[in-house]
Amino acid sequence: MQAPIIAIDGPAGAGKTSAARALAERLGFLLLDTGAIYRAVALVAREAGVPWTDEAGLGQIACGLEIAFEPAPTGQRVLVAGRDRTADIRTPEISEGASQVSARPAVRDALLELQRRLGRAARVGLVVEGRDVGSVVFPAATLKVFLTASPEARAERRHQELLGRGLPSDLPATLHEIRKRDERDSTREAAPLRVADRAVVLDTSGMPFATVVAALEALYHKESGSADRG
Repeated sequence: MQAPIIAIDGPAGAGKTSAARALAERLGFLLLDTGAIYRAVALVAREAGVPWTDEAGLGQIACGLEIAFEPAPTGQRVLVAGRDRTADIRTPEISEGASQVSARPAVRDALLELQRRLGRAARVGLVVEGRDVGSVVFPAATLKVFLTASPEARAERRHQELLGRGLPSDLPATLHEIRKRDERDSTREAAPLRVADRAVVLDTSGMPFATVVAALEALYHKESGSADRG
């Protein structure tokens, strides 16, 4: 029997990764951060001197990507070619690179089966977050959620996250980048930002983090209960 899958999508800075991690812990599910996979492609490309506009080169990197996830006290570690690159893929530069490489069809095609294979390995349930996870990667997911918030709220969260990690951040510049990425992600040809069929839209503007996680858990129990009743 297929393990339950919760697919969480939404714009950049909506808190998908943190919420997905906390939800997986509460439910005892595994976590699949697809955004980390695209970030890893961007990181490997940058270190190999492959431009983020070089679709053929990026496709080759995606096809040969060696990535693994391991539990860690703060959630999970991301290993790329056996090295812990958890912090390296979370810089603003690599966030921008991930947005660019994830728009390349060759990259998305190469990583699709990898994501599904990682999902099939889950036996106790899976929380997966990232673009297209509910519409393309796992269209039959038990629950699909489109997690969103206002650009101002997302910029403030990203600003505080970067400061908390000791990285420089300017709030107006962060808001500008959020809006620019929203425009790019919504209008691109490959995997544009959109709400998947059957997805529940959850606007977290002004919601405390614990309330967001509790709302996601309640949505899952409601949806899984409906599925059990047929």
